[in-house]
Amino acid sequence: MRDSSHAVETDEPTARSGSNVMAGAPDRGHRELEAVQALAPLIAAQRNACDRERRLPDAVFAALADAGLFRLWLPQALGGPELSPFAFVRVVEAASAVDGSVGWLVGNGAGMSRIGGYLDQSVVREWYADPRAFVASATGAVGTATAVAGGYRLSGHWPFGSGAHHATRFMVLASVKPDDPASPLLCCYPGREDATILDNWHVSGLRGTGSCDFEVRDIFVPAAHVHPFLGLRPTQPGLLYRMPPSSVFAWSISGVPLGIASGAITSFAELATGRPGSRAALRDREIVQAMVGRTRAMLRGAHAFLIDAMTELMAATDTGGQRLVQARADIRIANAHAAETATSITEMLAASAGAVAIFETCALERTVGDVRAAAKHIAMSPNNYVTAGRLALGLDPDTARF
Repeated sequence: MRDSSHAVETDEPTARSGSNVMAGAPDRGHRELEAVQALAPLIAAQRNACDRERRLPDAVFAALADAGLFRLWLPQALGGPELSPFAFVRVVEAASAVDGSVGWLVGNGAGMSRIGGYLDQSVVREWYADPRAFVASATGAVGTATAVAGGYRLSGHWPFGSGAHHATRFMVLASVKPDDPASPLLCCYPGREDATILDNWHVSGLRGTGSCDFEVRDIFVPAAHVHPFLGLRPTQPGLLYRMPPSSVFAWSISGVPLGIASGAITSFAELATGRPGSRAALRDREIVQAMVGRTRAMLRGAHAFLIDAMTELMAATDTGGQRLVQARADIRIANAHAAETATSITEMLAASAGAVAIFETCALERTVGDVRAAAKHIAMSPNNYVTAGRLALGLDPDTARF
């Protein structure tokens, strides 16, 4: 079993001068990291059930929820830990090193707990009074929101509802003018009872995330359960909630590929010790030693780029202007670079392991599929390089969603 204690170790940096950030705040997240380690045996024991059921088994989900791992960004004012972005990514990486699907859902679920900084406090308190509250988000399609007295009538079909089977609520994008591409988008939060989940998650990676399509048909969503997708006004003072939401959303899952790659390095090291009866251990070969050293350098380099990009984004948030635009673009290319690097690492390790890596009983087989699936997400798309390149060449970014 993989030990997530081998996940990348970093010191939480102090944000660059000129911005009132959380530089003086105590670093938190230790309790959550300990919880991840404590749950590793349960997750390992349920790994085959994850694949078979194509979702997290109820026991695993409940244990993660009870450990508070789906509310890492819930505001302190509402009883949450409100972790810094750096502490948050360490927890996501550690969970992903144990299991990619678990890390993906921790990143998604805990990432969505930041809605406590955008919605009315009374609404969020009610939703998160349930200790197993989980908000599944879907931004891969746009539904229709028709304004009515007190709210909206919502209809739509959305893909990739990660954690849909366990969701207590969904976050979806909708437009009040679906025929107008310039129409502002809304974030709407229908309840679990309003959604129909479509059992179509048959995939080669992140099988345990249960990222099924779902739909709602002409349901009422109160105005208090809706906020703008872009240009929203935070209801909490923390820097986290003032930062660009699209950037924070991308950050919430940026640690998943690196955590998977870290777990792959650990798995390979265990495999490389050799098996009873084998004539020579992989770890005794200099070429293998060099390859493992190279993967560690790649992993730490990609992680350092992520941390540097987030540090600048935090500092630029209150400065605004072109500095913030550039910081938004840079954190996206850091995400893309991290995903590409993690994919290369896992494929290098699997290739060096040889034929054993094609068996489902080999942990490396799972990491290759999981990291490839994670890297397909739009937040880590190679298209992010286009936006950053346009800015570097003096052009407009050609999109607001970055």
